[in-house]
Amino acid sequence: MTRLAPETSLTWDDGAIVAVDQRALPHEYRLLRMETVGQVIDAIRGLAVRGAPAIGLAGALGVALSAHLRRSGAAGTGLDEEGVRYDAARLAEARPTAVNLAWGVHRALARIGSGPDAVLAEALAMLEEDAAVNRRAVRHAADLVETLAPNRRLRILTHCNTGRLATAAVGTALGTILELSRRGRVEEVLVDETRPLLQGARLTAWELGEAGVPYRLCVDSAAAASMSRGMVDLVVVGADRIAANGDTANKIGTYGLAVAAARHGIPFVVVAPESTWDRDLRDGSTIVVEDRDPGEVTGFAGVTVAPVGAAVHNPAFDVTPAELITALVSEKGVTRPRPALPADTSGTGWGADPQPAEIAALLTGFPDHPAPGTLSRDLAGLYAEPGMLARLAARVAREFDGSFDRVLAVESRGFVLGAALAASTGLPLTLARKPGRLPGPVYEADYELQYGHERLELQKGALTPDERVLCVDDVLATGGTLAAAARLVALSGARVAGLVALVELEGLGGAERLSGNRLLTLCEVPA
Repeated sequence: MTRLAPETSLTWDDGAIVAVDQRALPHEYRLLRMETVGQVIDAIRGLAVRGAPAIGLAGALGVALSAHLRRSGAAGTGLDEEGVRYDAARLAEARPTAVNLAWGVHRALARIGSGPDAVLAEALAMLEEDAAVNRRAVRHAADLVETLAPNRRLRILTHCNTGRLATAAVGTALGTILELSRRGRVEEVLVDETRPLLQGARLTAWELGEAGVPYRLCVDSAAAASMSRGMVDLVVVGADRIAANGDTANKIGTYGLAVAAARHGIPFVVVAPESTWDRDLRDGSTIVVEDRDPGEVTGFAGVTVAPVGAAVHNPAFDVTPAELITALVSEKGVTRPRPALPADTSGTGWGADPQPAEIAALLTGFPDHPAPGTLSRDLAGLYAEPGMLARLAARVAREFDGSFDRVLAVESRGFVLGAALAASTGLPLTLARKPGRLPGPVYEADYELQYGHERLELQKGALTPDERVLCVDDVLATGGTLAAAARLVALSGARVAGLVALVELEGLGGAERLSGNRLLTLCEVPA
């Protein structure tokens, strides 16, 4: 009997396609031998073979199988091309949402003019490429995660199945988790069961168990609550189709996870090969979402649980908007989606609010800088992102709309947001500076940092008595810098309208220290 290598899920064997029958797992490891195109189509529709990359490869092998069966001529080198094209069209339509299926079919079909052996060679080359592509994507994704959450063992939530069962080998999102585990970076994986067919409970749990990675199953509806309880550091999922702007179709339930992750400032990462991108689609609004058999919802394993005749809504996928995605990772590297901003009718350049996970993805951590034992968060990538500074300023301006008369920016990185905020609102900007940099008499306020002692100064007369002043900085750690800025405002006879920091470092007590003032931070990250 044909056997598959442990790391693979499908192969070609002497005129047939052999695949792991995913319907039988986890209780039985069973191989499915497909000797007709109809059997391949049934296997794809029936989810014996599933996962966007895997069905793309099965489609390519299906074309090769058709070419093998439709050979003609004494030497078998001729080919009924019309019949193969007919079979290819049937294969491509087996499941509508995942673009990989049509991609795989069309790529193999392109070799039809060179004969059956050329079609098979192309399909087999795609199998080998899939493993290499996934390894590169997994490395890129794991490297990205290590920058998003440096020096930590992670609690990762994933949805559906994106391991070797969903590809020819290695996997995508689950492959990334396994790579992070090999690097010693995984504390636990929270596995969504993925209703209604339980691909998470049946397949992802099985793969994690085989790999010896600690995991717990989670009902889909408990995922958001788990995030709110601080049980999740990262969400990583795969994809079935990605539009040009980054809108992503994936297993139903993914959109809800992205919304919850954005609410709780948790990075949301999509890992998928370039074959999953459909750049002919401007956005996700035209992605066709497959509706599946109502029986998948009304019952399970042959047992009916719903009332007879119950109406059913059973979409297999949903579409996650690009602005909720921290990063999209493929074999080519990392893409951070740049969703189109809504039409600007105010003349201020305001657009969509930046999400905490979006901000976090653009930060870079530098351990032991500026002193041993401290982790510096560099915002250079955040400021370099096109349009981001205007969006950050707009978010702050909306939060404090009408409640401040002047912006006070703290040296030096607070100057960036402070200047953008002053420019967008048309309000005056004043700078609080380090010692010796302002001419004339100044007010002084000393404060302590994580790594030492510092002082801020403000020119006397720079603020008007009773003026409402918004104090702006880049990073909130212990709160010393913004507390000093607030004291300078008070010494000037003005009033603190609020305190703003783009990024808050968790666990250092900064927010508690500043609790006497209105405080806004746009993103929280580990210290």
